[in-house]
Amino acid sequence: MITLFDFLTVACFVCLVIAFFRWTKRDTHTLLHMLVSGAAFAIANQVGNAGLAFLALALIFAGAGYATLIVFKR
Repeated sequence: MITLFDFLTVACFVCLVIAFFRWTKRDTHTLLHMLVSGAAFAIANQVGNAGLAFLALALIFAGAGYATLIVFKR
């Protein structure tokens, strides 16, 4: 891990895994939704390493927001 986006996206992914095990029912449906956020973090990492920082940050915020909506839905 070399760049800021490597550290940031890995930290987001770790938080995603912790949130899945801590605050969800751990069902397949929720896991598939979390997969969308994980993909957004992976794409954001590649985009950020390519030099498109604003797009990468937008993807990170979108992935984190989507995960938050999924975890704390009622």
